[in-house]
Amino acid sequence: MIRPTLTLLALLLSAAAAAQPGALDRLRALQANPAASKAAAEQGRQAAFFCVNCHGEDGNSQIPEVPSLAGQNPAYLIEQMRKFGAGERRDPFMQGLIKVLKDEERAQIALYYAAGRPQANKANATLAAQGRSRFEKSCATCHGPRGRGNDAELIPRIAGQKPAYLESSITRYRNRSGERNDPRMTAVTANLAKDEIVALANYLASLD
Repeated sequence: MIRPTLTLLALLLSAAAAAQPGALDRLRALQANPAASKAAAEQGRQAAFFCVNCHGEDGNSQIPEVPSLAGQNPAYLIEQMRKFGAGERRDPFMQGLIKVLKDEERAQIALYYAAGRPQANKANATLAAQGRSRFEKSCATCHGPRGRGNDAELIPRIAGQKPAYLESSITRYRNRSGERNDPRMTAVTANLAKDEIVALANYLASLD
């Protein structure tokens, strides 16, 4: 009787886990309650104690190749945490860090960074002017006319990121290197030349 009992217990635990709301569901519930959302964002500051080493104290990265998270769409942040945890987005350090975070902590961190104020980034004005037409042609449909993304559709804010980070991200999509995977981005970036990527990155960095 022991083995059937253990099997039944395992099934019940699996069903209970599946029924529990995930981080995105928790985020949406918090967003529906302004007071709870504010409190969660404040708790997120503590939950993000390790994130600040790379992403900055206030979510504005000081490392050229590391993205700023201040002002980022929270649902997108939740989705990226999920991808790191599931191995769908590859980075050994991030994958290990994300796996230890509970859904509640992920929602808190996402709200904390979303509430931050993005800092302006330096961009080459000449290159930015060249990149504008490429952005309007290839990026604005999904990321919006100012590059601020769409939280409901898990599309990130790309305005105001550092040029070096933008260049590396776009190049990884184009080269299908495996660190980042998104069929839409792979298709859009497939035919971009290096100079187009550099110009596009500078234009995006110039946006607020």
